[in-house]
Amino acid sequence: MNKPLNINNLLSSYQLNFTFILIACLITSCSTRKSPVYDQELKRLKTASENRLSAQVDEFNAYPNRPESDGPFDKTNNKNFLLSNIPFFSSSDSTINKVYNYRWWMISKHLKEYHDPQDNKNYWVVTEFFGVKPWASLSGAITCPAGHQFYDVRWLRDDKFLKSYADYFMRGSASKLDQRENGNFLTYLSRPESHHFSSWMVDGVDAFLKIHPDKKWLHEILPYLEKHQQVWDSLFTVKTPVSKTAGMYKILDLYDGMEFSLSAVLGLINSDGPYSLYTKDNWRNYYLGWETTGNAEKSVQAKEYPKAFRKGYPDFYLVRPSVNSYAYGNLRALSDLYRLNDSSYTVQNGKSKADYYASRATTVQQQVMNVLWNKEDQFFNTYSAGDNTFGAHDYEARVRESVGYTPWYFNMIPVENYKNYSKAWEMLASRKGFFNTSGMTTAEQQHPYYNEQAYAWNGRGWPFENSIVYKGYANYLRNYKKSSTLPEKELLYEYIHKLAQMHGNEPNIGEWYIPSTGKTFGGESDYFHSTFPDIIIEDLLGFKAGHENSFSIKPLLPENKWDYFYLGNLRYHNHDIDIIWKKDWDTDKPGEQGKLCVWVDNKLVAMSSSLNEELNIHLAP
Repeated sequence: MNKPLNINNLLSSYQLNFTFILIACLITSCSTRKSPVYDQELKRLKTASENRLSAQVDEFNAYPNRPESDGPFDKTNNKNFLLSNIPFFSSSDSTINKVYNYRWWMISKHLKEYHDPQDNKNYWVVTEFFGVKPWASLSGAITCPAGHQFYDVRWLRDDKFLKSYADYFMRGSASKLDQRENGNFLTYLSRPESHHFSSWMVDGVDAFLKIHPDKKWLHEILPYLEKHQQVWDSLFTVKTPVSKTAGMYKILDLYDGMEFSLSAVLGLINSDGPYSLYTKDNWRNYYLGWETTGNAEKSVQAKEYPKAFRKGYPDFYLVRPSVNSYAYGNLRALSDLYRLNDSSYTVQNGKSKADYYASRATTVQQQVMNVLWNKEDQFFNTYSAGDNTFGAHDYEARVRESVGYTPWYFNMIPVENYKNYSKAWEMLASRKGFFNTSGMTTAEQQHPYYNEQAYAWNGRGWPFENSIVYKGYANYLRNYKKSSTLPEKELLYEYIHKLAQMHGNEPNIGEWYIPSTGKTFGGESDYFHSTFPDIIIEDLLGFKAGHENSFSIKPLLPENKWDYFYLGNLRYHNHDIDIIWKKDWDTDKPGEQGKLCVWVDNKLVAMSSSLNEELNIHLAP
């Protein structure tokens, strides 16, 4: 005879904190249902998810004309690797199910073993392109997508990959060797391989440790994380003290991973000297895709001012919401990680660095709010750097670009007055702004220079940026607004679903897409420059990790979209987590019997009749 679920025993093992439901209601819900009903459904969905993954990996491996794996996981062994390592996911949406599994298959192809001749050590790295590109580190890994890679790969059950990847960039040869100069080195600034492109890898390490805590490894790598940020501080901050942008972080378009942007165009047009080359009538001939920089290289200005251009690419630094948000994320992470370290190790000289980095993060936050926020535009805009050797100083580019949403990715907006900045999100739903038929644009469509056809960030869609904006919007709804409306949740879901649909019937992920008419991605195939598993796990389903021995779930999934979802086989703080939402658990009873159920180590520990309210789970030590 089956025994009913014993709530008293569960409560003695797990502290359950429900912010939305009376404990009496919980007891009634769980005690009147026999746990095997739920456990059997868990077993069924887990088996179905494994079987689907297995069959789809076979399908993916059979696709013709796909790049070979960069590392050891290929069609001979990737199925077993994925079945053993990834969080399983399934839902009533077959498109998202398939894309989720495809993206993990794609990720496995980019896990690369690298023997570093500099220190004679072996590392796991994560590549973006296949092979070793001229703009990559010697291992083939590239810093530009590393933040996204950390957020996706952290969900693997085996934590060795990201530990090794972080070691390579933070204390391996990539942190010491200068980026090699070649035909693709379009700057005169020497810097380590670890800083060739902007990134938020310190924040990425913090996000990883929230899934797989390891205090000993953190203690060992923390000084190197600090040194990593110090390089950003020394090379990529505005040095002119009287400048409006003094002390803020700067970057070239290219090395922010964005090649050509409208904010740079506007700054160049408003510059003199060598950049008098660019006018409102002719800039498209010189700064609109790689086929135009050769024209600039042949110009009179480039010959007269050789240091103002590198192969026709202007040496014009920008103070952008993106790179300043990355710096904030890194500094905030250093503060949090030092505080976590202090709880386990004796602080030298009794002085903690946690407060120092918290103060530095606050300074960056205040500068972004005070300088980059434009009240009239209700958006975070880009300035030209106040210490540019050539061109305009502290010029504000009055164009809304998707990078203006980056502060929300890092929860950078002050909570106490977040409503002062909320109007920016209206542009995400506007045809004048970033909303288009096939996906999100990277510049506002109402701007006269908007162009989605050029290989640029003047409008064309880039999955790299989708990953940032969708997390930023999810953070806005979940962490700031607290309760979101159905249209707001539907907007997030619509964007995610469009992104999934664009992968096609034989899923593929590339560099870019055309927002107005795009049916698929352009550029590279199986390209690891953006996230998708993390978009589903954290942003849509709302699995929020932390350094404490707990987690929360607060989905932003509209209740009218799916009949069910299952997320499981998820390794978190050395526990196994499974989650099921079903719109109707008992079809024999009238009305919907919707419940969200959570298992920890195969024990049902929490239930909720609400999909969108926050559920907090405290784990047993």
